[in-house]
Amino acid sequence: MIRNRKIYSGFVIFAFFIAASFPLFSFAADIYESRLDNGLKNTEPYSYILMKKAQVDPANAKSLLAEAIKYSPNLPAAYFEMARISFSHLPDGMFEGFSYVIEGVQAYKRNFWWQMSVAGLLFVSLTMAFVFTLLMVIVIRFFIDTPLLSHEIKEDNRKILIVLSLIPLSLLGPLFFITGALFLLGLYFSKTGKVIVYISILFLLLSPFMMRLADVFLSASTPELRAVVAVNESRDNKYAISALKDKNDFASLFSYGLALKRDGHYEKAIASYKNILTTSPAPMVYVNLGNCYFAINDIPTAKDFYKKAADTKALASAYYNLSQASRETLDFVKGDEYFQEAVKRGRDPISKFAATVKREPNRFVIDETLPVSVLWNYAGSRARQTMKISLLNSVVSVLLSVVLFIAFFMVDSRMKNRAYRCKRCGTVLCEKCAKELLWGQMCPQCYKSIVKMDQLDSRERMVKLLQVRELQTRRTRMARVLAFAPPGIAYIYAGRILAGSLLLWLFLFLLTLVLLNPLFYTGLSSFGHSWLNIPSIILMGFLYLISNVAVRRRLNRGWL
Repeated sequence: MIRNRKIYSGFVIFAFFIAASFPLFSFAADIYESRLDNGLKNTEPYSYILMKKAQVDPANAKSLLAEAIKYSPNLPAAYFEMARISFSHLPDGMFEGFSYVIEGVQAYKRNFWWQMSVAGLLFVSLTMAFVFTLLMVIVIRFFIDTPLLSHEIKEDNRKILIVLSLIPLSLLGPLFFITGALFLLGLYFSKTGKVIVYISILFLLLSPFMMRLADVFLSASTPELRAVVAVNESRDNKYAISALKDKNDFASLFSYGLALKRDGHYEKAIASYKNILTTSPAPMVYVNLGNCYFAINDIPTAKDFYKKAADTKALASAYYNLSQASRETLDFVKGDEYFQEAVKRGRDPISKFAATVKREPNRFVIDETLPVSVLWNYAGSRARQTMKISLLNSVVSVLLSVVLFIAFFMVDSRMKNRAYRCKRCGTVLCEKCAKELLWGQMCPQCYKSIVKMDQLDSRERMVKLLQVRELQTRRTRMARVLAFAPPGIAYIYAGRILAGSLLLWLFLFLLTLVLLNPLFYTGLSSFGHSWLNIPSIILMGFLYLISNVAVRRRLNRGWL
């Protein structure tokens, strides 16, 4: 769904394709160094090329993938590919492969597009699985529970008003139809089974918010968002300078200033950051503004802004940059003190930055970037309405959901003489037609055949018992067949609605996750979240086995 193929300019992509044609990495290394000089540490196009080459060159796969990780340390796919080729049945291979999987999962935290892609996959899979589960509950219980409603309507014609009132509701959309159908069927569910009705109403209540969230995934790849992400994840500067020039929001101004600073336009970057400070005096702005003054050799002003950032929030970057600025002015004692403070507040980022330090403006002091949480907020604010959601529709959905919740509670609590099925022969009856609720919810014939045997002729009693046995055999046979269906279906058939729905929802979620996985990939190639497939398939098999065994054991103990 999310195919972010325009993050980089055509020139950069072309340059890396040329680099890939050389047997040695000297040309690529030169580009890598030049990109580091521009504050860019992620070169995903070239890393994808290296990963493709590793697939066709197993002998050099490890070295190729190590280069891919070096050029794009925030690319999850590179770690997963390394885990795949490192894994073996030996303990060392297992630990090595598992460690790369962990690093790949951690890389999701640093890579916005991969994070959004997997979030979209999980969101769509959960939603589709839930809707399919509700539909399966309706299909399975329709032929079991609708005769009960029909019986009650025959006994009391006024109850047809409940059905008629839900017809216009069903015309409003599929979710309203599903909720309306569960409203009717849920009147005959068990107490725990009725929970699924309330959950479906809650789902309808949240549907406007969920459609809004779906819009974020469907329309995320806007030019502005691509530019902001490219700058803050150190991938590109040029695109942001053109795409964010006239934007006035915090994320755009911050990213625009960072791109200008990294590209050497220091005066324009200073103007952009000062524009932000008039409304949002954030410590990260002070740090980057100080870096701009450091680049033009105005060390005292740079130190002032670093100190303002440190006073506002003790950022590791502020103290590290203060240590660098102090050493530039030959104040080595203060420089060491500030460096120790920086290490206390962020040892890992400081050590990673120090590993590539160089006397270049973008490699001598640390730039602050927007965290992924801010990028998510920015994506939400920039989402286009691909699915038209008017305020009126949202209000109608919320109001109707509240009305349905209250109506179901009231109708369910006040419904008298509710129809039920005889536990033995399945005959539909109610207290009105049976005159009294007999022991064990049995019809009069079964009661006389099984409990009060002296009230029925022996021949009639034997006929009834054979009828009961035949029905029980059919139900048991059907349940045994459904035991081989997806987990939860046999439970729903047997009246365990909530337990069956939860099992089925989890199974369908894992199945949908595997089926939709190929559609959710990012970057310039089809590398995606395939690492999710193996644990999903294992869990599906485990659920299927446990459900099948549990149903068969219950049937052997006379479940039905």
